[in-house]
Amino acid sequence: MTESAPATPRIGYVPGVTVAKWARVWAERFPGTPLELVAVPQARQREALAEGQIDMCFVRLPIVRDGLHAIPLYHEVAVAVVPKDHPVALFDEVSLADLDGERMQDASDLDDVAATVELVAAVGGAAVVPHSLARLHHRRDLIYRPLTDVDPTQIALAWPIDHPGEFVEEFIGIVRGRSAGSSRTAGERDRRGRDETRGRTGSGAGHGDRQRSGGGAKQGSGRRDGKPRAGGTRGPRKRRGR
Repeated sequence: MTESAPATPRIGYVPGVTVAKWARVWAERFPGTPLELVAVPQARQREALAEGQIDMCFVRLPIVRDGLHAIPLYHEVAVAVVPKDHPVALFDEVSLADLDGERMQDASDLDDVAATVELVAAVGGAAVVPHSLARLHHRRDLIYRPLTDVDPTQIALAWPIDHPGEFVEEFIGIVRGRSAGSSRTAGERDRRGRDETRGRTGSGAGHGDRQRSGGGAKQGSGRRDGKPRAGGTRGPRKRRGR
């Protein structure tokens, strides 16, 4: 680490992002330079970076890219959260059509998903949220199922363009899974890659990077009405076993 690196790098993360695994690797490689992990409301993810409250942040796209580098990391599927006795509990995955007629609870404020989930539990209906947030606020009286026709959200690692380099390069190497020996040699490739990603929306990352859904749900193949999804050739999915 050079003198330009902060004494205690501050890593922000929005709700739903789990940073423990990267923090553990950092602690093993740089025991003399501890990380400060900072929970950041999604509504303030860009502001926290722009004001220097944190050095880097795991953000949920989209985010205004002016003055920032951002490396897209992975996609999160959207899920429907419903009461445990809801009919969609019988299926591995559902579509928005399966929720027709339901009272849809507003989940547009991703910093207040806990309140939305409480509302579904109290008065019924359904809510659509990213998988990681449904898992974070999971309750025994609710279930969640992947949605086949809702675009996934994307998590990225972002930081100011004018931030000092070496600490950033080291942390990027850890997030990308590089070994300690290869982290430094890949720094130049990262700098070239950031020039390409700066200003993009991050939509080019492959859907193969999506997180798998939790709660025992498997990725099925069809709709509840037995018809294959657009472009698909597989037959109807099976019901869940009770």
